[in-house]
Amino acid sequence: MKLVGLSGALTGSKTAKVVHDVLIHVNDIQPNIQTELIDMKDYDIDYVRGTPLQYYNKDTVEVVNKLLFADFIVIGTPLYQASLTGTLKNLLDHLPTNALKDKVTGIVTLGGSDKHFLVGEYQLKPILTFLKAVVPVGNVFVHNDLFDEDNDISDEDYYRRIKKLAAEMVFLQNSIANRS
Repeated sequence: MKLVGLSGALTGSKTAKVVHDVLIHVNDIQPNIQTELIDMKDYDIDYVRGTPLQYYNKDTVEVVNKLLFADFIVIGTPLYQASLTGTLKNLLDHLPTNALKDKVTGIVTLGGSDKHFLVGEYQLKPILTFLKAVVPVGNVFVHNDLFDEDNDISDEDYYRRIKKLAAEMVFLQNSIANRS
């Protein structure tokens, strides 16, 4: 089974760090799960033009295919202007309607205001469910104040929430994989 973590930020390292933490905790729960982190700042994703995937650049095709062939996914995004990043939305627009069918897709969001903790629930979750994802209940919002000057987090509640999301994702994906 393969879990792909997607960091939907074009700058900084906080979002990738949080997504990576989920990947680590998934491996603590079930070590045989293969994980991969896709950091959007390392790729040049073409803007959607409504043409078939093969007409886009190599990076776009590669990232879309990694998502399509993953068994499950965790997506992280910083919140700007009370919304997910445009680069993440653009990437999701490349996916076909049933791209995430039967794939557990966890959400982690990061923001500078507690007022934005429901952005994942009200903006990203509807997009993922349109793509037929199974979205866990325990998605995680991380306030920027939790990071120290080295972008580390020492907050125990943060790790409890990340571990809970990882456990829910593994449980749900194993349940989907084992049904016949």
